[in-house]
Amino acid sequence: MPKRRASVENTAAGAAALDEARGAPSARGAPFLRTIHRRPDTEERFPFTVPAIRSLGSLELRGPVTFFVGENGSGKSTLLEAIAAAAGLPAVGSADLALDQTLTAQRTLGDALSLVWSPRTTRGFFLRAEDFFGFTKRLAVMRAELLARLAEIEGEYADRSDYAKGLAMGPVRASLGALEERYGADLDANSHGQSFLKLFQSRFVPNGLYLLDEPESPLSPQSQLALMAMMGEMLARGAQFIVATHSPILLAFPGATIYSFDRTPVEAVPYDELDHVVLTREFLAAPERYVRRLL
Repeated sequence: MPKRRASVENTAAGAAALDEARGAPSARGAPFLRTIHRRPDTEERFPFTVPAIRSLGSLELRGPVTFFVGENGSGKSTLLEAIAAAAGLPAVGSADLALDQTLTAQRTLGDALSLVWSPRTTRGFFLRAEDFFGFTKRLAVMRAELLARLAEIEGEYADRSDYAKGLAMGPVRASLGALEERYGADLDANSHGQSFLKLFQSRFVPNGLYLLDEPESPLSPQSQLALMAMMGEMLARGAQFIVATHSPILLAFPGATIYSFDRTPVEAVPYDELDHVVLTREFLAAPERYVRRLL
């Protein structure tokens, strides 16, 4: 019962944050990145062959929250990755954005983009949900290396004074303490969704641009509401979000602009007219009808 009660309270907190965001003035969280232009070219290779990318001219970011939605392969994640490369944002993942070999084509697209800022921000990050495990492994390796170094110093200074040993251990302990203060002693001790939310919250700084690629992947519906609540809180501190997603829950964020990559060219679509939302509603209204046809 206590666990259920906490779940209900979390949902209520998420709803309250959304109510606050819905009633807030639009000036709060005014966007930094305002327009994305793709310079004309004659490229005949991926990702320029993707219809949504090939037909892309300018994309206006009308507010602090913008969603990219579309079927797999529609180009939404590809454009988001290219924006991250063009903006020079740090990546939260298993490899740095500039060194990630899986993003070579996206960096090429990024070179073809012009970003219009007002004003420019260098804060924020790019996060692909699929890279989350890679990032937690990097943290685990860093923590293990720091602990191993402390053990080495313990042996090296066995015959020295506690003062000398403390001086030698000081920088290592400081690095370990900073790591654990920011991310916790062990992200793996939490569920995948809990760790994801904890990581997201720990990396947030005010006035940042946050590019999220399918953040719903590790999150239950309950945790998606928690993420929405975090986003609402961050808008009050000057954040801007561009999110590629399939989630009807996240897409319901109040006042968000939603661009459909299933349209050519890409165009803004009202929430109630999105294919993802229409299909989900129809399925939930009569799941047996869909299951009967499928099975």
